[in-house]
Amino acid sequence: MPLCQPARVSRAELADFLRRRREALRPAQLPATAVHPPGPRARRTPGLRREEVAALAGVSTSYYERLEQARAPRPSPQVLSALGTALRLTDTEREHLARLAGQIPPSTDADRTPVPADARRLLHRLGPFPAYLVNDLEDIVAWNSAAAALIIDFAQLPAHERNTVRLAIRLGGTLCSAPVGAEGDFARQSAAHLRAAGARHPADRALGELVNEYAAHNPDFVAGWRSHDVHPRPTLRKRLRHPELGELELDRQTLLMPGTSLRLVLYTADPGSPSAAALAKLGPPDATP
Repeated sequence: MPLCQPARVSRAELADFLRRRREALRPAQLPATAVHPPGPRARRTPGLRREEVAALAGVSTSYYERLEQARAPRPSPQVLSALGTALRLTDTEREHLARLAGQIPPSTDADRTPVPADARRLLHRLGPFPAYLVNDLEDIVAWNSAAAALIIDFAQLPAHERNTVRLAIRLGGTLCSAPVGAEGDFARQSAAHLRAAGARHPADRALGELVNEYAAHNPDFVAGWRSHDVHPRPTLRKRLRHPELGELELDRQTLLMPGTSLRLVLYTADPGSPSAAALAKLGPPDATP
């Protein structure tokens, strides 16, 4: 069965998100009065019980159980707010919950921001730091010459291959890898980005195809997707084996471009390190377009 089925955000997705967030909470994180004391009903999972979340949210246990079973009507904004507080959701998770519950309309293709001129100017002034811009689908929509020199000549790729996920499938284990202890971080980060994008664009078939393509390739992505994590890490450690510069230890940093849905991906190295010296050889900043 495909991991992602486009054209719908179902009650099952909402139910799964609630269950995952409930199971991630620990009784020790909450006041003692908010959880049931130990007794004959031993906890089967480390998370909260459904009745505990229902009590914290001020809803009936039967209603909350039906929510997690995908049998209840979609909750109102007031109930969503209460559930967000009970489950200790972040602002990002609250927005995701509202989208799953249909309280925020799906975005359209027209909502995908074109690359603003000032974003292009910033990108080309960042050299010799390799940098590119990605959209909701992880498509690389603009880049500077240092990024092309470090990773691959994006201009020579078909448009659908200019995508960080597809490049990870293509280049993983050859050009780029993760240092010890960071294995799977990129795949889980991609899952978090695409999970959030899937709620914004539930009918996007291209997104569904991308998710299922990467899921068939990477079990860490599958685990990240199923966890419903929508909090990608802003910085990942990467190891690149460049044919001319040798092996580089780099930080891959991701920043949201204000006023857009685009993200800036920037590669940097520790100051004074051999990797920093190697990056400096990639060339001067691009000419301002």
